[in-house]
Amino acid sequence: MKRVAGLAAAVLCASGLLVGCSGITPAGAPTTAAATAPTTAPTDEPTTVRVASLKGPTTMGLVQLMHEAEAGAGTEDYRVTMYGSPDEVVPLVVRGEVDVALLPSNLAAVLYNKTLDDADAQIQVAAISTLGVMDILEAGDTVHSVADLAGKTVYASGKGASPQYVLEHLLTGNGLDPATDLTIEYRSEHTEVAALLATTPGAIALLPQPFATVVTTQNPSIRSALDLTDEWAEVSPDSELVTGVVVVRTAFVTEHPDAVEAFLTDYEASARFTNAHPAEAAVLIAEAGIVPAAPIAEAAIPSSHITFVDGTELRSLLGGYLQVLFDADPASVGGSVPGDDFYLRR
Repeated sequence: MKRVAGLAAAVLCASGLLVGCSGITPAGAPTTAAATAPTTAPTDEPTTVRVASLKGPTTMGLVQLMHEAEAGAGTEDYRVTMYGSPDEVVPLVVRGEVDVALLPSNLAAVLYNKTLDDADAQIQVAAISTLGVMDILEAGDTVHSVADLAGKTVYASGKGASPQYVLEHLLTGNGLDPATDLTIEYRSEHTEVAALLATTPGAIALLPQPFATVVTTQNPSIRSALDLTDEWAEVSPDSELVTGVVVVRTAFVTEHPDAVEAFLTDYEASARFTNAHPAEAAVLIAEAGIVPAAPIAEAAIPSSHITFVDGTELRSLLGGYLQVLFDADPASVGGSVPGDDFYLRR
């Protein structure tokens, strides 16, 4: 048990996500959706698939699957639990207490590197769940390009993690030195950044979805100035900003390949449902407690870049993104860019 706890702590510190390393505070008790047990045993018992997701865009793409699981209509016996921060999920993956986890892409790479056992991958990435979910917000109207950030102060959370590396990559790609051409002030929580936006005239901040939409909806004087997914495409056309991925334990894939395939098929359908039917999905998103109200959820869906990418395209997009992070700081991906065994073959 002590070894597991130490390993989980090492993974999170390396990714900048553990409380005390990056200052992110865990949310309250997790929210769980579990399939209703059948009254009579079917001929072919469904496999229990324990899924850990995060409060944000990844779970926004999962809500249809969660809704069907609660109604006992899942293809398999899906047990979905939503957590407030990644540091709650990593120990569960390490201990084998969840089978599937929806995690930040750089954390998946860190976890892969930290759990390699005799060169065998203990976890694999099955799909990309979200592309870029970060916006530059402004309480004003002076920022219309990354270059416009020169000489300004930008508030952000996520120091030592993907937000820092993404922002610095975009600044460098637009001819700005992150250390000298502007000031970046990091805060430990998204709520602190949102408060600064609301109380500081002319403030500029980096916030992820759906928090960005919550802020702009509640305060009309704050606008989304830049979508970092679009900005990434401008400076790195050969890769994409890959924020979230679906991770599976290798042992679970070996034991239950059909259940893994069923989950991925159902998750892909759920993500498509969220994008194709935002008004209906928004109701489920609000009911799950991801955002305060359905109208805010509906407004946040287009900017959350919910997707499902697997196979060859997964390797190309995620590999390119992780290489950019590695070039900025090898520790951001656990010391090395993962090899081919990082990717689940379907």
